[in-house]
Amino acid sequence: MFRQLRDVYRYREMLRNVVLRELKGKYKGSFIGFLWTFCNPVLMIIIFSVVFTHLLRTEIENYPLFIFVALLPWNFFVNSVLQGSTSLIQNAALVKKIYFPREVLPIAMVLSNGVNYVLSLAIMLPALWIAGIRAEWTYAAFPVVLLLQVLFILMIVMVVSVVTVFIRDLEHFLSIFLFAMFYLTPVLFPISMIPDDARWIFDLNPVTPMIEAYRDIFFYGVWPDWIKLAKLAVGVLLLNVVAFRIFHVLQKRIAEEL
Repeated sequence: MFRQLRDVYRYREMLRNVVLRELKGKYKGSFIGFLWTFCNPVLMIIIFSVVFTHLLRTEIENYPLFIFVALLPWNFFVNSVLQGSTSLIQNAALVKKIYFPREVLPIAMVLSNGVNYVLSLAIMLPALWIAGIRAEWTYAAFPVVLLLQVLFILMIVMVVSVVTVFIRDLEHFLSIFLFAMFYLTPVLFPISMIPDDARWIFDLNPVTPMIEAYRDIFFYGVWPDWIKLAKLAVGVLLLNVVAFRIFHVLQKRIAEEL
């Protein structure tokens, strides 16, 4: 793993260029281009406010923002996995043409979506302030949780990106799996609403502690559960070693399959 990361670092300029290409190409040809990065969160807030304030009443105060704080990192996760799964296939011509560490492509996909998520905070934070949810010292925990999420997503993307080259149906399976996983993750509701006999399902979901951590930091203004995050971090670091090893073994046959 460390040798692979060292090779990626040697090609860091290429990594930067691929990330910029993904960011620019996402809205290429659209009228307002990169501004969609900010427009999408604004539209989401407006829709949530209309639906959950006037149509579907709830007892949770500032419910649209309650959802919004969790939905942004969820979208970061889903978009990274789905786009990352086809990162090698979509760049088949480049893979066949020149040599470079193939890890650059899935890593670039995760980083580009991560940049989009961070930029969306420029909409979320003012919205929280307008709603009366003031900034807290807990914001200092955000980089730690974000780094953990990036490593978690990277672990998954490294595997699915190379496996999808050999099993193309995996891309479609992931879409269905993530759709189902959305309802097993406390994005639309607090974890306290889950009955005790079903709570174990959500506890097994590795995305749950990260979603709860973001909500604690931004919405409730309390420190996240460091014990849960520490346990998750240990597992993520160990599984990243395995994920990079799987990628290293399978990537030798990528050019043949593409």
